[in-house]
Amino acid sequence: MKTFILGFLFSFAALQAQNTIDYRFVFGTETDAEKATGVTTALPYQPDTGYGFDFGTAYRVTQHSAGFSATAPVYFSVDVPEGIYTVSLVLSGKNTEMTLKAESKRLFAAREPINTDDTITKTFTVAVFYPEITEDYKVGLKDREQGTLDWDHKLTLEFLGNSVIHEIHIEPSPKTRTLFLAGDSTVTNQDVEPWASWGQFISAYLTDEIVVSNQASSGASLASFNGSRFDKILSQLKPDDFVIIEFGHNDEKIKGEGNGAWGLYTNLLTDFIRRIREKQGIPILITPTQRRAFEGAKLKETHGDFPDAMRKVAQQEEVALIDLTRMSTAMYEAWGPEASRKAFVQYPANYFPAQREALEDNTHFSNFGANELALAVIHALRQSDHPLKNYIRSNAPEYKPGQPNDAGSYRIPLSSRFELQKPDGN
Repeated sequence: MKTFILGFLFSFAALQAQNTIDYRFVFGTETDAEKATGVTTALPYQPDTGYGFDFGTAYRVTQHSAGFSATAPVYFSVDVPEGIYTVSLVLSGKNTEMTLKAESKRLFAAREPINTDDTITKTFTVAVFYPEITEDYKVGLKDREQGTLDWDHKLTLEFLGNSVIHEIHIEPSPKTRTLFLAGDSTVTNQDVEPWASWGQFISAYLTDEIVVSNQASSGASLASFNGSRFDKILSQLKPDDFVIIEFGHNDEKIKGEGNGAWGLYTNLLTDFIRRIREKQGIPILITPTQRRAFEGAKLKETHGDFPDAMRKVAQQEEVALIDLTRMSTAMYEAWGPEASRKAFVQYPANYFPAQREALEDNTHFSNFGANELALAVIHALRQSDHPLKNYIRSNAPEYKPGQPNDAGSYRIPLSSRFELQKPDGN
């Protein structure tokens, strides 16, 4: 029997409470579940039951004598406390495939072939977190973040494929090492299509021995993140956990004396590093992704001194640096002005329902572009001597930023939830 691992992180619940949780759901019309919750019908999620098929997708479910399947995206949500969870899925289906996402479109398996009528188990480690930090202090969510899958006090699994799902087993894994992500809209878990960021794709290339807790926020700068959002990460940070920091896009817009790359930005980066190290965490800096701004065949530099400021802080503080500014420059220029459009949210009018005007975004990524940037981050880690490289999956593809993939090579199924309004930030 093959095993594939996915993990989920929740932080606010007490460790003792988390350790008592062990949810097992068994699906099928003839299910005789022992020590498990039998799901014999396509039960919609309700707060009073605390589990079920969510976001109006129950009608898509086909129940079998043992298991369920669907030919369109299906969400299954469970009320669980905040913490780290291992989720094991029992599946079957010869000549079928399954794409697995969790919470706000975090990718864990892309078109994974099942290819057997016997059952196999795929296990994943995922991060889920609540806004609450203490009883009277919580993350100040923006209006658009209210109710997003990352912050909604549920664990939501998304199934995109035609395999049969027989069981879902959820159990705590509180000691799993964590990779926290702090950043802006180019890093965060974008909740809806067609928007995407590299932070929600990187989990597909990391082993189950580490869990990604992506708490980046669209529109964030170091200054705006330096409050309840950073306090949230620090409240969950364990010794030897990693924290990736990528900011710049929105920091550039903060004007006034003492602000800018060599003032506020440098000071806050240095302070973030200090506070992470005080908790015995391991900081990693990533320079900001480039915008798609061409002058002829070459990319125009839009970040000013901010990448250089981060490089200098990394050197002075002896912190690992991933230069995504330079890698994304190489990627975009290799694609060229036209082909690079596919890496961004650029779609003709009427491509999506109710989309009357063309989408022409040069900052925010498509699924293809976000995945390419995730591969670039993995590439940089592989080339380093950083301990985080030890958590890269052995089957993660090799990547060369100067020779990026063609857009036609990546076809992850789209989720069914979408929004035309672009994320905050630019």
